[in-house]
Amino acid sequence: MRRLINRRPGRGGAFGLGLLPFILVISAYLYYSHQRLEANPGDKLLPAPASIGAAIHRYALEEDERTGDYLLWTDTRASLERLGMGLAISAAIGLGLGLAIGVVPYLRASAAPFVAAVSLVPPLAVLPILFIAVGLGELAKVTLIVVGVAPVIVRDLAMRTAELPTEQIIKAQTLGASTWQLVLRVVLPQSWPRLIDALRLSLGSAWLFLIAAEAIASTEGLGFRIFLVRRYLAMDVILPYVAWITLLALAMDRLLRLVRAKAFAWAEPGV
Repeated sequence: MRRLINRRPGRGGAFGLGLLPFILVISAYLYYSHQRLEANPGDKLLPAPASIGAAIHRYALEEDERTGDYLLWTDTRASLERLGMGLAISAAIGLGLGLAIGVVPYLRASAAPFVAAVSLVPPLAVLPILFIAVGLGELAKVTLIVVGVAPVIVRDLAMRTAELPTEQIIKAQTLGASTWQLVLRVVLPQSWPRLIDALRLSLGSAWLFLIAAEAIASTEGLGFRIFLVRRYLAMDVILPYVAWITLLALAMDRLLRLVRAKAFAWAEPGV
């Protein structure tokens, strides 16, 4: 008997099924946009595709009269620089502290409860504190991402390290491995794939913290632009910016997934 759980789509079928939800959402948008604009041509909630296209052209391909910049690309560069720096610092903290907590029992007993408590603090609640402590510059925005992402990565890697088979640790020590050798030769290689997974899972939160910080105190960035034009109900700008953020996040996720598959093929499911 062929059970549903054992049926798998082919490559073409999987691609089509992946596109289906996007097609449904776009179709629903076009339908309701048409209905609203037909009833009220001045409606701004669901702008027509032509209005969205004009806004994209204006922000991506035309120089801003005031600054001379191409706003979409200027905002994208600023946001990606902040996000990249925040994620890189979070990954370094997560890898170093996560492995240390997972390997050293004394450190796990003292630091794990504190890290767990910090990871449960809503990062947006400390945003005013960051602005007061470090000002309104780039440091506050990057710090917010680190505060929100690093503790989660630390906990994830610490738990993954603690779950490594005890036999591996015992065998390494039997062969004369020191603590440093055990970490570098046994624990660290198995932690890299998990670090990439943790970064992928943290992308959504990192974007959230970035946009929140840019919306409150910034002069450029994707989040800044969205909150700047919302006062004019400029949905023809907001919707493309949201879609662009989503595409950037998807591209980052796919890139991390590709790095994991190429660099750590042994850790891929089914291998």
